[in-house]
Amino acid sequence: MQPIDTVFSAQHFLWQHAQGIARITLNRPEKKNPLTFDSYRELITTIDRMAVSPQIKVLVISGAGGNFCSGGDVHEIIGELIKMKPAGLLEFTRMTGDLIRAIRQCPQIVISEIEGICAGAGAAIAMASDLRYGTDSSKVAFLFARVGLSGADMGACSLLPRIVGQGRATELLLSGRSMEAAEALAWGFYNRIFEARSIKAEVQAISQQLAQGPTLAHAMTKKMLNQEWNMGLIEALEAEAQAQAACMQSGDFRRAYEAFAQKQKPVFEGN
Repeated sequence: MQPIDTVFSAQHFLWQHAQGIARITLNRPEKKNPLTFDSYRELITTIDRMAVSPQIKVLVISGAGGNFCSGGDVHEIIGELIKMKPAGLLEFTRMTGDLIRAIRQCPQIVISEIEGICAGAGAAIAMASDLRYGTDSSKVAFLFARVGLSGADMGACSLLPRIVGQGRATELLLSGRSMEAAEALAWGFYNRIFEARSIKAEVQAISQQLAQGPTLAHAMTKKMLNQEWNMGLIEALEAEAQAQAACMQSGDFRRAYEAFAQKQKPVFEGN
């Protein structure tokens, strides 16, 4: 697989890349940025290609027109699912899960920048991200039950309880109700909330700080956060010992020490 380049052109969303920060902007603002079969596939392909690119340190996912993502397009996806046979339905649900897999397994830090509506598959994308920042007027809803579907969709029964707790996740997935911004922050779904007028600048500043950090160490942190979900403490201690010993062999670790000794700020190079 070839690394994604800086002039990659997407068909189903906007793509930007500069100074180690990539941005995917879902761009169907007239319908609050719903996903289609094609946009699902292109998102998966793009993130998988990005995963092997040393140029990209941070990925920000956002939506155009003041909303994040309203989920799957009612007519272009849901209307078609009604017509499908079981094998086609399973192929689709596996594909949607593959998007979550791509977000969780890529070594880059993935940030969701959430304005307005964040529902259904949009809420799942946000859930799978490493960091989530919202506005004071944003709303998050796992809508699956409201359209007659299980809350067990796109990893929600696995990931959401780890973020907000089992009881809260159960309520959200059974009811399909919206979380207001203050509630999402208090429950730990959001890392922070900002005013709508400032969220892009705030997230850009956070992304720049992360992109200037130790890329290898950040990737290792994300990897271990994923792997240690299914480990006991003793197993996790050994896994972390090996992970940290590997990071101690990196150039960035040596650069940090040398900068400290010289009372300077370290410049990390990602190796």
